[in-house]
Amino acid sequence: MSASPYRICLIEDDEIMGEAIVDRFGLEGFDCQWFKSGEAARTALSLGDFQVVVSDISLPDIDGETLFEELQSAGVALPPYLFITGHGAIDSAVRLLKLGAEDYLTKPLDVRALIEKVRSLCVKTRPSSSHHPVLGISSAMRNVEAILPRLVQGNTTVLITGESGVGKEEVARALHRARDPEWKLPFVTVNCGALTETLLEAEIFGYVKGAYTGAVRDKKGYFEQANGGTLFLDEIGDMPLPMQVRLLRAIQERKIVRVGGEVPIPVDIHLVCATNKDLKSLVEKGDFREDLYYRIHVVELQIPPLRERKEDILWLSEQLLDAEAAQHGRPRRSLSPAAENALLDYTWPGNIRELKHCLERACVLSNQVVLTADLLFEGQPPEPDVKVTESLGDYLESHERRYIVEALRAKSGRIAETAAALGISRKNLWEKMKRLNVQQRHSGPGNGA
Repeated sequence: MSASPYRICLIEDDEIMGEAIVDRFGLEGFDCQWFKSGEAARTALSLGDFQVVVSDISLPDIDGETLFEELQSAGVALPPYLFITGHGAIDSAVRLLKLGAEDYLTKPLDVRALIEKVRSLCVKTRPSSSHHPVLGISSAMRNVEAILPRLVQGNTTVLITGESGVGKEEVARALHRARDPEWKLPFVTVNCGALTETLLEAEIFGYVKGAYTGAVRDKKGYFEQANGGTLFLDEIGDMPLPMQVRLLRAIQERKIVRVGGEVPIPVDIHLVCATNKDLKSLVEKGDFREDLYYRIHVVELQIPPLRERKEDILWLSEQLLDAEAAQHGRPRRSLSPAAENALLDYTWPGNIRELKHCLERACVLSNQVVLTADLLFEGQPPEPDVKVTESLGDYLESHERRYIVEALRAKSGRIAETAAALGISRKNLWEKMKRLNVQQRHSGPGNGA
């Protein structure tokens, strides 16, 4: 058998789990090198030559996260990193992904899911470890960001779909940045639903002097303004049918004619469209041209709503709080643990736009450095997003686990103090931690079982 082109670095001190993973990797055709401690893996990772790293968080000599951070700080070009952890809560996922990890798997380990993730990482191109996500840290948004560089190579027309407020324009800007990292080329945004049909035509295609009353000079339209760069047509599903005909012709011919003019003007643009509507349904109703639909629907990027990518909520909140502080020149606000939980529990029907308004309102109305749940939701913290997609036992267990994790964090991992705060015995707390896969972290001296 020829050697596998994919080499996997496994860092795992559990003999049974390590042997099972190595055996399964061998059956799948991967070349796996197994290290039973972080220090043993450090030199090998510094030399490179791995396609994926699979590392347990809990190692006998050094915390898996600490090893990852130290390698990054040393400038080591790390391959995609998968963590195995007993921490299944959102806060743990956010911390790992913010460090630059590709993804994480929780114990008990689903080996089949591990194999699928490793295989997908081996065959896809991924940004270097020095890359910082700009769209989100959830798997969905990292996948969107990873595909953007491939979409600019052939000047492909892209359609971005998703609910209102999910960040479609930010995706369009990221796509433009992938093409023009220094932002030297124009990026022009048009809201197709904000202008009347007459104004829309004049704004998109421009007009010549005397075309209509008030046209005292020639004016370039959005197509010409975006020449050489990106034209972003937002809410294209709201574009009137007559304008759709002219838009289709301009896309096909890469030429436009100004209102009142006769001379075709060539344009070189990267066209990106976005909508929160079901264009295919509009086509069936006769409200959107089928030929235009297929012209702009070359590649579709579907952006999930915020409630389906909860890992992004706290990450986005940090970005928004940083921007708010910089914009107004005031101290940067932070979120209390209860506020973070409230943000995670809310369904965000308005998506990122609503999250931004929520944080901005709290910053304006309060002088507190730490924002509480009451401040964020005007005294009425939202009810948790309860969907009947899991058993009552699973739902209660997940919230019990989060509560214990927060209590441990508040007491710096000290078992005796945490148990006293929770009103249970240390033995009871240990039993719950074992059942819920909660690991003790940052414990102080004198806190044995």
